Amino acid sequence: MFPTLSFGDQEFTPQEMSARSAKVAGAMAAIGLKEGDTIALMMRNEPALMDVMLAARQLGLYFTPLNWHFKSEEAAYIVRDCGAKALFAHTDLFQQIADGIPSDVPVFALRPHPLTIASYSIQEPSTHIPDGTTDWAALVAEAEPYPTSATIPRGMIAYTSGTTGMPKGVRRLPPSPEEASALAERIAQMFHRGLGLTPGARCLISAPLYHSAPCASSLMVAQFGAWLRLEPKFDAQLTLSIIERLKITHPYLVPTMYVRLLRLPKDVRKRYDLSSVQFVSSTGAPCAPDVKRAMIDWWGDVINETYASSETGYLTAISSAEARRKPGSAGRPIEGVSIKIVDDDGNEVPVGVTGKIYARHFATPLFTYINREGDRKAIEHDGYVTVGDIGYLDDEGYLYVSDRRTDLVLSGGVNIYPAEIEQVLIGMPGVADCAVFGIPDAEFGQSLVAAIQTHGEKMLTAQQVQDFLARKLANFKVPKIIEFRDNLPREDTGKIFKRRLKEEYAARQ
Repeated sequence: MFPTLSFGDQEFTPQEMSARSAKVAGAMAAIGLKEGDTIALMMRNEPALMDVMLAARQLGLYFTPLNWHFKSEEAAYIVRDCGAKALFAHTDLFQQIADGIPSDVPVFALRPHPLTIASYSIQEPSTHIPDGTTDWAALVAEAEPYPTSATIPRGMIAYTSGTTGMPKGVRRLPPSPEEASALAERIAQMFHRGLGLTPGARCLISAPLYHSAPCASSLMVAQFGAWLRLEPKFDAQLTLSIIERLKITHPYLVPTMYVRLLRLPKDVRKRYDLSSVQFVSSTGAPCAPDVKRAMIDWWGDVINETYASSETGYLTAISSAEARRKPGSAGRPIEGVSIKIVDDDGNEVPVGVTGKIYARHFATPLFTYINREGDRKAIEHDGYVTVGDIGYLDDEGYLYVSDRRTDLVLSGGVNIYPAEIEQVLIGMPGVADCAVFGIPDAEFGQSLVAAIQTHGEKMLTAQQVQDFLARKLANFKVPKIIEFRDNLPREDTGKIFKRRLKEEYAARQ
């Protein structure tokens, strides 16, 4: 099925979306892409991105979204690791990663939509088709529509960082033809529970589709044949205006968006009619209980939260009514999910005892980590898998997540692993050793701190460190706070005692 897609002042019917997808799939087939291949995408939210994703599913391709903020080295690693046979990129975004793209990966460039250009203030020269790339729109215009086939759709390869600092690609294995129909039904049930989706839903997504949750949500809206308003970026007041004007029933929002909405002046917040909203879905980052309660007080009992991961899909869900009774909980397991809490020795622990969260989900097919089969095996125990999160179950089966993976920093819903930043930082002249960790942040959930031990003869400034990192990493990975130390606290093994650094920082605050 295909959605009705609204973008700016345009609206495309399901029939028009089907025709667009068939043309794009035809162009993909013409350049030699075939079932089981992988493509990489570096595109902002707009109809052309939906066309490419839907066409990839039609052709049986995997697709790997790249974060818009990536620099050359970050993008190059993922393009190589996922085995991309082609890269589809907006012209302005390609320029920041061009130096890192392997020469044997063809690049198909797309000019940004006029609304995208206006939203991001993209300068005119950046919209030209770069040398060495192919004008994708021209190829699509000449392509023959691809016929509908019985190909089993693949899907997104989401990259999730590990404690080694190198991201791992989560690739789901296709079901057998005999299992495909039943599996699709179970997945639809999972998204109905997590997102409240129905065929008559009027959905709004303004979160970047390079994130796995909004990307998967947009594709499920299509599968339900629902109506989708896609925005190039999030703006708090504009979101309220769109909800009122277009009678949105199912907006997708994350906790950082909640915070920005709540920061609007009261007279602005009262100006808009939000009575059309039936179900707000939030996932990707835990929502602070006071923020969630403030949203419920404002919007009513429409705020819902899920706990999920790229590996497992949606695991638990909690409604507004439940959240008032169980503040801080991530909810109870949804249908088809089993959760157990396990100690360091692999034993299941009693109710109320904290341990590592393991889950088994009958709606999500088997997956592998690309080129990391050892890592994949390491997270499984008796048919259950863990992403390293720590938590406990209460006597009613509600899950409480105490710690989101070892060392993981969740900033604005984005997973950031300090090890990746530390690997870059340790290569800076003058840095003898370093530790990067997260601290609470009222708007983004967490922000980054870098504690640096310098060589005695080398004096550094915070700005020098930030400039060094910004040349190699996406800006959201550059710590806001830089601290210099003569020595870093260490455990008996010699490993940096990161927990003590966090405690010391908290005490000073």
